Amino acid sequence: MHVFLETERLVLRQFTTDDIEHLVELDSDPEVMFHITGGLPTSREELENDYLPAFLDYYIRYPGYGFWAVIEKRTGDFVGWFHFRPEPDQPVDEPELGYRIRKAHWGKGYATEGSVALIDRGFTDFAVRRVTASTMAVNVASWRVMEKCGMRRIRVFHADWPYRIPGDEHGDVEYAITRQEWEALRAGQD
Repeated sequence: MHVFLETERLVLRQFTTDDIEHLVELDSDPEVMFHITGGLPTSREELENDYLPAFLDYYIRYPGYGFWAVIEKRTGDFVGWFHFRPEPDQPVDEPELGYRIRKAHWGKGYATEGSVALIDRGFTDFAVRRVTASTMAVNVASWRVMEKCGMRRIRVFHADWPYRIPGDEHGDVEYAITRQEWEALRAGQD
């Protein structure tokens, strides 16, 4: 197992092809997928042939970046995933943070715990200048995680999504934290 990062309660490790069942289960939950597809599942075929190979390719193309399987230390349960990766056509030193957590693990602070650890690692180990994240404006739980990580709202925008989702008329929100903001936040915690 290639461990990328450990927190107090979580292990973030590289995905392997053996993780397909975890991904199928995660993306089959209508509540998990609500703010992404309106609740429609991702097909096993799409996960096996498109998503998982793309996840694995990040480790080669962008060392230190990519998609990370999240395991709960205490139980060994698959919690979900985080991504910390450059967006298409964006600089490598301005990665996007994202997460998808199984409903059984919502409300435990795992999204915040993993996000803070990835942001910290990006600024300390990968010379990141800025980290961004985005979600639907109505996905309050997700943007509250971003705020708990020290990110601030940058803008509201309207993405062109392939699915109509209740609340998408309110648009999406983008959050970010710069190296200077992160340093100031860390200095205030010492």
